[in-house]
Amino acid sequence: MLYVDIPTLPEFKALATVRGDACVSIYLPTTPLPQDSAVSRTQLKTFGKAALDQLDEAGCDKRRQASIADHLAELDDDEELWRFQAHSLAVFLTPETMRTFRLPNRLTTIVEVSNRFHLKPLLRAITFPHEAFVLALSENAVRLVEVFADLPPQQVAVDELPKSAADAVRRASVNDRSPSRRIQGLEGQKVLLRQFCRRIDTALRPVLAGRSTPLILAATEPLASLYRLVNTYPGYAQATIAASPDRTSDAELAAAARPILDGIYAHELQSMRDLFERRRGQGRATSDLSDAARAATFGAIEQLMVDIDEVVPGTVDEEDGRVTFAERASAQTYGIVDEIAARALLSGASVLGVRKEDIPDRTSLAAILRYPI
Repeated sequence: MLYVDIPTLPEFKALATVRGDACVSIYLPTTPLPQDSAVSRTQLKTFGKAALDQLDEAGCDKRRQASIADHLAELDDDEELWRFQAHSLAVFLTPETMRTFRLPNRLTTIVEVSNRFHLKPLLRAITFPHEAFVLALSENAVRLVEVFADLPPQQVAVDELPKSAADAVRRASVNDRSPSRRIQGLEGQKVLLRQFCRRIDTALRPVLAGRSTPLILAATEPLASLYRLVNTYPGYAQATIAASPDRTSDAELAAAARPILDGIYAHELQSMRDLFERRRGQGRATSDLSDAARAATFGAIEQLMVDIDEVVPGTVDEEDGRVTFAERASAQTYGIVDEIAARALLSGASVLGVRKEDIPDRTSLAAILRYPI
């Protein structure tokens, strides 16, 4: 069982607008095995002390420091939280609030103290398809399986999901070729199967609404083609698991889905890299931090790739986007790339959190602009 609570895009944007005199961001590796959680809990104490030391150095009010220390102690005492973990834990603290997110990807250890949260590492979890839904579809049965990167798949309960093609069309069988019926023969069978597929698509809408999680179909012909015709979910994957799900376990479906997920991500990355190269010749792409900060401030970024691991300390002017670099991180600075990513997202840009080797020129970021600046 995977215990994750990845922030939605609206939640991410809400975190990006938080400002205060004491904003603490902590990322640490965790494990789904509760018996191994002691190492993560010890790391949290260490990072919490480092954050409090930074706040004290910056002259933060002692009472506000004490409030953050209380949040950290409460988190350490939460046995239920530590029993149910994934691969990383993100913690965001102010004296008034505490938010945690359990993430499926393994993130680099970070502790940041500033007047805003350090959110860039979350982009990996938000933008990379670590999970998918597999719709296992046959005439005899249908099930929705949620697939994760490293942990076992699980079936998803879906209200109103038909049990079979015959159940969907309220017949004893969809293979009745009797000439006495109006819908008959192979064409009649396809009509009934299409109705079956449409019923499934309708049942899935409440489950998939507002999500971008890929939906991968596991089916054989003609059902695979028929479902593709009636599907209304934008995240439907073009690649299909061409196997009969009647004889395929959930674990086998998950194993077949993971290469498709990798392909979706690789295609998205390559498409963005190709577009960056085309736009660079038109003056509509940049990998310069100062130019990207200015573009993000004025809403000029259309797409952005950022290195989720690197932290470049400094500040970005709220009005004109002017960058001031710092020699080291402190409570008076924050991650410049992190701030650029947040401003780009708030202006409607598409942002991908990636590794440096995936970015053109292996720089901290690559920005595709809506217009030249």
